[in-house]
Amino acid sequence: METQSAQNPAELAPLNRSVFFLAALAVFVHFLFNSKYGYFRDELYYAACGEHLAWGYVDHAPLVALASRISRGLFGDSLFALRLLPALSAAPKVWLAGWLAREVGGARLAQFFAALLVFLAPIYLTFDNFLSMNAFEPVFWMACAAIVLRILNGGSPRLWILFGIVAGIGILNKHSMLFFGSGIALGLLLTPARKQFARVEIWLGLAIAFLIFLPNLLWEIRNGYPTIALLHTVIGTKYSTVSPLAYIGEQFLLVNPLAAPFWLAGLYFFLFDREGRKYSVLAYAYLVVLLEMILLHGKIYYLAPGYIMLLAGGAVWWERKIFVRPGIWLKPAVLTPIIVSGVIAAPLAMPILPVATAVEYCAFFGVQDVKVENVPLNTLPQLFGDMFGWQEQVQAMVRAVHSLPAGEQSRVTLLAYNYGEAGAMDYFGKHYGLPKAISGHNQYGAWGPRGASGDLVVAIGFAKERLDRAFGEVTAFETISPEYALPEESGLTIYICRHPRKTLASSWNEWTYLD
Repeated sequence: METQSAQNPAELAPLNRSVFFLAALAVFVHFLFNSKYGYFRDELYYAACGEHLAWGYVDHAPLVALASRISRGLFGDSLFALRLLPALSAAPKVWLAGWLAREVGGARLAQFFAALLVFLAPIYLTFDNFLSMNAFEPVFWMACAAIVLRILNGGSPRLWILFGIVAGIGILNKHSMLFFGSGIALGLLLTPARKQFARVEIWLGLAIAFLIFLPNLLWEIRNGYPTIALLHTVIGTKYSTVSPLAYIGEQFLLVNPLAAPFWLAGLYFFLFDREGRKYSVLAYAYLVVLLEMILLHGKIYYLAPGYIMLLAGGAVWWERKIFVRPGIWLKPAVLTPIIVSGVIAAPLAMPILPVATAVEYCAFFGVQDVKVENVPLNTLPQLFGDMFGWQEQVQAMVRAVHSLPAGEQSRVTLLAYNYGEAGAMDYFGKHYGLPKAISGHNQYGAWGPRGASGDLVVAIGFAKERLDRAFGEVTAFETISPEYALPEESGLTIYICRHPRKTLASSWNEWTYLD
């Protein structure tokens, strides 16, 4: 395979057709498997938020709620429909990997390897398999990285305006875009590219990003910065924290340990290679965000979007330094274990296997030993366990409501302990004629009791002692333990509650909590 130096954008090789093929294949793989198992807890929550569109939510930025609203509005409530946009987001990730490799001088082989490594990376397989802001986050980060590379390669300074648009929308998707933006800014300052700050276009781009973010920022200010309050609550409690060395060590699991020689080579390429140093802003951006995540005790996958650019740079380094060596065996010897390990890792990232087989498979590889949250686990890791139990909960709530006299069923209130349970009631309950649920958890707490008095409540997820403090009569109806559900969603007793000691409106602050 030929190599080339990164000079003028006009001199760069055309994007290899294999990149487009792998991008399409990535989407196809998700179409095959993203309807297995069940709805993920957070998906049900985002769907509920999509029914209450706003410029902010206490625990996430607003774009994912809009994505849910669009998916459901256009394609319905099926699992496939809800996960359509995340599945489609796999294509630009893979495509951007090949494009970034091309932009830093990679020829066909480097483009292919970069795209393949991203396609097979377990973390992106996980991200793109269910609806969350994490599916779209790498696209925004890497689109910004691609714009920076094009500018460094002599592109028009007006591209900073496009950077501002992409970054601004990226912030509305997930606030971590601010961390990547800070990394890019410090990367520019630490390199000869600091001269970009003398251009008016970069400041226009910054202003545009700020204006796009402004409605969400005003929402945060008006509501007392709930996102920051939530982070203070969950870091070190709900969120697992590890030592800096452990945090760095667990990064090797994200994109496949066998891919480490490529992303580490990418970091070296951008920092020290004679031709790659031109793009060292990307390496500094990665290192800045890594330091920020260690200091702030971020989840281990918060840095995942940045590995696409490192894999691209590493593929170029391997193409120039390793794959130029003679011997027809070299490329297959590198390619084969990467593909095999990617295939082996895929069932740990996506619901490919039958559930019973997945239990044994995950246990064999010790997946449950890597935790991002301090959540009790059962036979499945949290990723899969959170896809079970929700419809069984709704069906049990339906039985409880239907057990009431006909005159009472129309005025019953459904009270759920957490947003997963409440989201399930809202998502599936309409098919059974159930009213919308209320909960004190996170954004549900901000929505309040929705006018419910609390005279007649069917509650799920609560300990009886808690309900006894609020109601004069608490009667157990049924206890359910859905198979494969996480322990916190198993052994749940549904209670029928009457004679409230206070109205829900007057006592709502006693029900609300951040977690």
